[in-house]
Amino acid sequence: MVQKDKNKEAKQNENDNKNENEITNSLSLEESNHEKIQVLENEVEELNDKILRKSAEFENYKRRTENDQLNLLTYAAELFISKLLPIIDDFERSMKHIDNTNDIDSVKAGMGLIYDKFVKLLDEQGVKKMESKGKPFDVNYHEAVMQQKADNVPPHTVIDELECGYMYKDKVIRHAKVIVSEDN
Repeated sequence: MVQKDKNKEAKQNENDNKNENEITNSLSLEESNHEKIQVLENEVEELNDKILRKSAEFENYKRRTENDQLNLLTYAAELFISKLLPIIDDFERSMKHIDNTNDIDSVKAGMGLIYDKFVKLLDEQGVKKMESKGKPFDVNYHEAVMQQKADNVPPHTVIDELECGYMYKDKVIRHAKVIVSEDN
């Protein structure tokens, strides 16, 4: 009986040791999990902070870009206008002296120089005058104001140009107003 009690007691001690080990392992696992949770929570907090910063950076970038685009649209013609001002100065000088001269040829020559300067400026900006007279009528480039009978000219040919047409780079900015030959 003493032996049975001793075996019982040994089994009890063994079970107690197992329970203590399980509890220790369980506590150790809980501590380990708690540490991992803490590390993950810190990472989440850092990532949330990064997201907030990136979001703020993007909003600032967007605002700057919108301001830049607005300024670009608002002041897009500034360079062209600054190049146009000397031509206006030439016109103003000519107008001051036009009443004091009797030499019409010099006035014509001065106006011709100003005109050439103006056309050169438009050409530098990509604005070209369209040549229409003698060409087939094309609705993409011409606006027919009227039709006339014309001998020795094929039908639907531009026989006269009332107002020049202009192109800006590859786009028509003003259709030429033309007179077109009728069908025979």
